Amino acid sequence: MDTYNHVIVNTEECKGCRLCAEACPKECYKIGSSINTLGYQYIEFTPGKCLACGICFFTYPELGAITVIKKDKKAV
Repeated sequence: MDTYNHVIVNTEECKGCRLCAEACPKECYKIGSSINTLGYQYIEFTPGKCLACGICFFTYPELGAITVIKKDKKAV
């Protein structure tokens, strides 16, 4: 089990709008240099500081593009 909160970004759903990056209180996102099949530079998640607050999930306009995983407190 992963010991950190983290986010899974469906890179094929990402349109590079940066809304999740702007909303994240811990600055866990950056725009990547790779391009998805739709032609967008998709967002990349940087683990380590994520609060698993879900703000990015609720800010992002594409349902299912972002999945927030909260760490299991018992596993730490």
